[in-house]
Amino acid sequence: MIHYLKVWPEYFQPLWIGTKEFEIRQNDRDFQVGDTLLLKEWNPKTGKYTGREFPKRITYIIQGKFGLPNNLCVMQLR
Repeated sequence: MIHYLKVWPEYFQPLWIGTKEFEIRQNDRDFQVGDTLLLKEWNPKTGKYTGREFPKRITYIIQGKFGLPNNLCVMQLR
């Protein structure tokens, strides 16, 4: 499955250059290992997409452990 996600510029840039390899989100989309996230840079000041986007695959998910609320998950991305 492909999930289209808005990402603010300050979080998009580290994902883009590879220094951030995870994403923390509400799991309101039933994210699963093997799903693809199409990360789309969103500028909240203009209310528009910047045009930068790229895919990342979910390789690992943690949810409901280590004190995380059940509705949040941490996803490892590659």
